[in-house]
Amino acid sequence: MENMFSLQGKIALITGASYGIGFEIAKAYAQAGATIVFNDIKQELVDKGLAAYRELGIEAHGYVCDVTDEAGIQQMVSQIEDEVGVIDILVNNAGIIRRTPMLEMAAEDFRQVIDIDLNAPFIVSKAVLPSMIAKGHGKIINICSMMSELGRETVSAYAAAKGGLKMLTKNIASEFGEANIQCNGIGPGYIATPQTAPLRERQADGSRHPFDQFIIAKTPAARWGTTEDLAGPAVFLASDASNFVNGHILYVDGGILAYIGKQP
Repeated sequence: MENMFSLQGKIALITGASYGIGFEIAKAYAQAGATIVFNDIKQELVDKGLAAYRELGIEAHGYVCDVTDEAGIQQMVSQIEDEVGVIDILVNNAGIIRRTPMLEMAAEDFRQVIDIDLNAPFIVSKAVLPSMIAKGHGKIINICSMMSELGRETVSAYAAAKGGLKMLTKNIASEFGEANIQCNGIGPGYIATPQTAPLRERQADGSRHPFDQFIIAKTPAARWGTTEDLAGPAVFLASDASNFVNGHILYVDGGILAYIGKQP
């Protein structure tokens, strides 16, 4: 049973994995035996990521590349295949969020969120799929979101992108399942990361942020998730244990969707 979850001999590309959720997933993959490859948009971020991996005894391979640049991604994937090997596991992790009321959001900002959170997973998946097909197996894991199931104020672009990513996940699974490629998603709940830090800041009077109070009250686990909470599900979806799981979004949310359903 233990070997079902082994990633020994596998090469995993995790986009935007210099820190945060991507870093935690990459760390878990390395512990399961995988060779880690990651990218980020700036050399400074890649260098910081490489240093952080080295501190953990992980010899990762880092590349500078913009996930929205199709030609650049094709070149990076070719370089990875030449220098490291064919990618067995892809985690489309890179993403952004813009918390802006819809009527105040510029169309340019809306497009940027769609470009990074939806178009980029399409671009990177398209680049790795030919070699996965030729090799006869592959795992693609998209970092999705509860926002494909809920409507909330200020996140119209993010919710639209993640809703699209949910359906892209299902369509990749449908189109390439016969090639022994599984494409699934992880839908994190509210995770304590630098992106969500402003929502967890104490108020001037020492009280919790109103949104922090809301999350604690509505999550059956009564806490924010941690990046470590995503490690086990990510290993499962990358391993042979999930070979008959395809087109599924695994929500790692402490039960909040079960509790609040489709309520805002």
